[in-house]
Amino acid sequence: MDLIWPDSALRSQLPDAVRLCFTTRLGGCSSAPFQYGNLAAHVGDDLAGVRRNRQALLQRMPGARGIQWLEQVHGVACPVAVGGGVTLTADAAFSDRAGLACAVLTADCLPVLFMSRDGTEVAAAHAGWRGLAGGVLLQTVRRFSPASSVLAVFGPAIGAEDFEVGAEVREAFAWAPDECFRPGKPGKYVADLYAIARYQLQLAGVTCLSSPSSERCTMTEHQRFYSYRKEGQTGRQASLIWSV
Repeated sequence: MDLIWPDSALRSQLPDAVRLCFTTRLGGCSSAPFQYGNLAAHVGDDLAGVRRNRQALLQRMPGARGIQWLEQVHGVACPVAVGGGVTLTADAAFSDRAGLACAVLTADCLPVLFMSRDGTEVAAAHAGWRGLAGGVLLQTVRRFSPASSVLAVFGPAIGAEDFEVGAEVREAFAWAPDECFRPGKPGKYVADLYAIARYQLQLAGVTCLSSPSSERCTMTEHQRFYSYRKEGQTGRQASLIWSV
């Protein structure tokens, strides 16, 4: 599996016990149109290949003994990870168990990885515009201990130059600053998911760690990342975080 690990600048800001990574579409065994590193079981890919990709991923994750996979529904729930091969229906998961990784699958939506500053608690959230407007990131933050200082890292998602949306999306984020929505074609806007999420989380007291190595545009770099808007039928990459 082709993995993106934190660069040195980001690594220096993470708690010692926390590990995180982002997969790409490269290096797996899925065939067209999912080539090659698809990790999603719901897109029509061969399930045996998905299982092989997931196992290959786990083997590349030092200190991780299992991955909490989700059936994502563009909601706001953030349950506690249970592992053991159980797939939870939710768009986020929280773990305070060392070695149990939280994971979300995306192909343009924004993945956000959370951790407490002491590294004992981690979470992952999937934020499409509906989940972001509904509060999935805030629900995830509420899972952390009240005294925790929470950090967040963003993964690959559709960039601010490519995410064209209608007026109904702008209305759903009436609280967001104008700089999060650039006027596009008549009746359209170009939305910046990163800016919206960063604004929302900073208001909630979360420290957002910027990382050029992981904040990549999935649509622009569709040769390396899955992009639903670019391809329609496509696979999903994963964003993962765990403590050791």
